[in-house]
Amino acid sequence: MAELRIPFFRPAIDDDDIAAVADTLRSGWLTSGPNLREFERELSAACGAPYVNAVNSCTAALHLCLRAWDIGPGDEVIVPAYTFSATATVVVHTGARPVLVDVRERDANLDPEAFERAITPRTKAVIPVHFAGEPCDMDAILAIARPRGIRVLEDAAHAIGAAYRGRPIGSIGDATAFSFYATKNITTGEGGALATFDQALSDRVRILTLHGMTRDAWNRYDAGGSWRYDIVEFGFKDNLTDLAAALGRRQLAKLERLTEARTRIAMRYIANLRDEPLLTLPAFDEANRHAWHLFMVRVDNRRSPVHRDDVIRRLAERGIGTSVHFIPLHFHTAYRKLGYQPGDFPVSERIFDGAISLPLFPAMTDEDVDFVCENLREILHPNA
Repeated sequence: MAELRIPFFRPAIDDDDIAAVADTLRSGWLTSGPNLREFERELSAACGAPYVNAVNSCTAALHLCLRAWDIGPGDEVIVPAYTFSATATVVVHTGARPVLVDVRERDANLDPEAFERAITPRTKAVIPVHFAGEPCDMDAILAIARPRGIRVLEDAAHAIGAAYRGRPIGSIGDATAFSFYATKNITTGEGGALATFDQALSDRVRILTLHGMTRDAWNRYDAGGSWRYDIVEFGFKDNLTDLAAALGRRQLAKLERLTEARTRIAMRYIANLRDEPLLTLPAFDEANRHAWHLFMVRVDNRRSPVHRDDVIRRLAERGIGTSVHFIPLHFHTAYRKLGYQPGDFPVSERIFDGAISLPLFPAMTDEDVDFVCENLREILHPNA
């Protein structure tokens, strides 16, 4: 196999990022500390929510929120079938049941009608996922959820910097979880955050984040801090380090520039591939701001002489990295044990059948995008 000329992803790390981490190492404060507090404040300004809890992953943010809402055994949480497992796994870890529903064909986002059909008296929350960085139809989702008292927890792992109808993602639902994993639009290596307008939720999440310790324990090593603390409930170990927060602060300061670079690359892909008959390109609503975490195309396997799986293999042979987002949840063994089966969610299955996520990272040049597109067309039309 050829060495990858264009990997699927390359992190946008520069000297300022490295210096921020080095400065933190020299400071002597490595775990949660002053950088964490500033990172939370800066995230609050960026996403439009007054309360932000930075934690060690988006998964932790989702789980902590559900636990803080006291969701547990006997409850149901509605989740799209077309997402990464973490969106539903956190529901299982509370003791509640994840109720899978199908997504919309056009953008792979939660189908509001499917959500409404799945509601039962046990439904306590819904977790819409802003797939690839394109916001869900939040007005429709909220119109269904709010009159019924159903909490809306947005999975915005792909959507930092996105906006729905002019409103930043993070300022719309009851709470929003972000990811700062290595491949995300901004990174802390590993990390995440929960954003909300609900101070009581944020305060409880802060206690649950670190062993259920009272808040003053966070400052017990500061000058004037107290060594005394109380464990007020059984919590977790989900805090973010100051090292990670230092990197996150520098990354967040570049979010606008990084988003603009991703948008440029996505528009170049669209210009190159819009007339390709064997591909479906990602749909997006021009009233929203897309974060362009992913650029997913769909191969028409019924008409293409080369199946999606072979397209991926042949691109790799030409030095181009790709991925697939996602294998629908009900295809996995763990979810089949919950009673789900292939065939249950036909739209998710159709999307997955042809899905290829093409390389997308801010350092890509126009020439890189053109190289990917030229090779993709050659593979799809071997006899041309």
